[in-house]
Amino acid sequence: MREMQKRMTIGKNLFPEDTYDTPATHRRKWQDRIFGNSRFYFYWHNVDVFRRTGNCAARGELTGERQIEFSNENFRLVEDCGGRIHLRGLDHLRALEGRAVVIISNHMSLLETALLHAIVRPHLDFTFVIKESLFKVPWFGHIMRALKAIPVGRNNPREDLKTVLTEGRRTLAEGRSIILFPQATRTERFDPENFNSIGIKLARSAGVPVLPLALKTDFLGNGRLFRDFGPVHRERDVHLEFAAPLTVSGQGREELQQVIDFINDRLTVWGR
Repeated sequence: MREMQKRMTIGKNLFPEDTYDTPATHRRKWQDRIFGNSRFYFYWHNVDVFRRTGNCAARGELTGERQIEFSNENFRLVEDCGGRIHLRGLDHLRALEGRAVVIISNHMSLLETALLHAIVRPHLDFTFVIKESLFKVPWFGHIMRALKAIPVGRNNPREDLKTVLTEGRRTLAEGRSIILFPQATRTERFDPENFNSIGIKLARSAGVPVLPLALKTDFLGNGRLFRDFGPVHRERDVHLEFAAPLTVSGQGREELQQVIDFINDRLTVWGR
């Protein structure tokens, strides 16, 4: 039965409208309930999805449809563990009609990379800018290589900018979008002072729009001992919202401030 359900959702866009909210009738699975409020059930299945995705990438079989399939599983896993997910602004993705953009977002948790394929990939082919060392992470490295992610060392900002501009322009010219988290690391607290302009500079250099994305994914916390296996906060709703695309003009300072203001406004509304 499980395999049949999976085949039915391969590559399926679960969100055909501008908005989505987890149905009030969706109940937390009893398999998760028996472990109380622990993180066991979530990570047991999340790591399994991660493992299968990485192995699929290592075999050279990680197509766009398979990426959506695995991400759909993660999306449903959050809901099965009691999470409530709210999506807004999907029409902004749809209106691009596949044209390449630079998506600039805040960065809270590992949940973003788990969910974004289900949300964005039905509309845009895309990759990420990631820390170079992540290519060495088991399974994750295979996934990022399959996506042709752009690596940065984060030790030399000048070299990182050069890499992002060179590789980013090439990627965007191929019609593939780029998701970029300008914060140095994932954190629940949004600090505009640490939100750099590298995404704005890339969009300006490549002549493509910026698509602001605000998110609140602290449903999945960052761990103290093991950062990638933090607590699961079932009482915290998950929010992702896209704003209208921005055309970068001049030095892009105004557009960067618009992105920052949008993220700050959404986080305030969502209670962070």
